[in-house]
Amino acid sequence: MKRKSARTKPWLADAWQTQSLLLAYPDERFEQYLALAGRVAATLPEPVARPLLRFTAHAEQTSPADLAAAYVATFDHRKRCCLYLTYYAHGDTRKRGLGLLRLKQTYAAAGWRLGEDELPDHLAVVLEFAATDPATGAGLLTEHRAGLELLRLALNDDGSPWAHVLDSVAATLPALAGDDREAVMRLAAQGPPEEQVGLDPYAPPMSSPVSAPVFLPDPVVGGPR
Repeated sequence: MKRKSARTKPWLADAWQTQSLLLAYPDERFEQYLALAGRVAATLPEPVARPLLRFTAHAEQTSPADLAAAYVATFDHRKRCCLYLTYYAHGDTRKRGLGLLRLKQTYAAAGWRLGEDELPDHLAVVLEFAATDPATGAGLLTEHRAGLELLRLALNDDGSPWAHVLDSVAATLPALAGDDREAVMRLAAQGPPEEQVGLDPYAPPMSSPVSAPVFLPDPVVGGPR
């Protein structure tokens, strides 16, 4: 019932869209995203807005080069801060490939196909999709709740400014249930599986930074954005 209630909140799409933009690689458009985040935050509940504003305040006081370097150092060089959600559940195993395929099929069923330069489980991509299809997106985010929480904790432990964005994401989701808490504890203690096979043609979790995700209307399924 909690999940159904969360899906009906009209501000969720704006929150997820903004969080998606702030989790993208900080390229030349990032200054625009920061300005947009400030405007959107004024319309969001305080627990969701406050951490977004903390992040934008830090980013506005940081040079673009330093912010980009921090992004790469955080998300490309530390597995514990991986933005690819299926990695937390499946690690580098054949099951991760199936998880990626399932996400692509979910997007296609909703009438969207992803740009060729991005994997479907990147958190910025999942949030972008959730903004366009809140009901389905809420289910995907909740399904990966344990991995999201582990990422949030890792970023907070590292003192990363992007921890604020994950705090904002967490504030849009149901509180951790018993099974989710156990999953987080298990992931923290054991880490993801480590079978280093079966991922072709998918890239490893630490890949080159990408810009904000862009969904394209599927030429077969169709439908307006």
